Amino acid sequence: MLKGIPPILSPELLKTLCEMGHSDRLLLADGNFPLGKLNPDVKVIRMDGHGIPELLEAILTVFPLDHYVKHPVTMMAVMDGDPVETPIWDVYGEILGRLAGPQGQDVEHIDRFEFYRQVKDVYAVVTTGEKALYGNILLQKGVV
Repeated sequence: MLKGIPPILSPELLKTLCEMGHSDRLLLADGNFPLGKLNPDVKVIRMDGHGIPELLEAILTVFPLDHYVKHPVTMMAVMDGDPVETPIWDVYGEILGRLAGPQGQDVEHIDRFEFYRQVKDVYAVVTTGEKALYGNILLQKGVV
């Protein structure tokens, strides 16, 4: 056990976060995310049974967001005509504002296919049991 480390952060996830360098990206994927869209060599960390908000909160206690880019946080925009509500975004916004400060407020929402294109280059993906639609969130690591 370690002091001050949220217990939800597994040894594998902590090791991965530590190995990541400035500008590397981490995808927190919801339960519907098609893993086949990823580079087959990407590191996948399974966190089935956990939701993204609890993981996001824990990760942001040890993970700095990149303040050298305009949008260190990226999410998939709702497709035109899709009647889906996205209350999970408000939850993310509260967590980001509380733990990441101004960088956490610079969230970009991009088209679904552009999102899939960008996640091909992630350092790692954390797969979750998150049920919220449009719940995927991409974080770009900064410096300490």
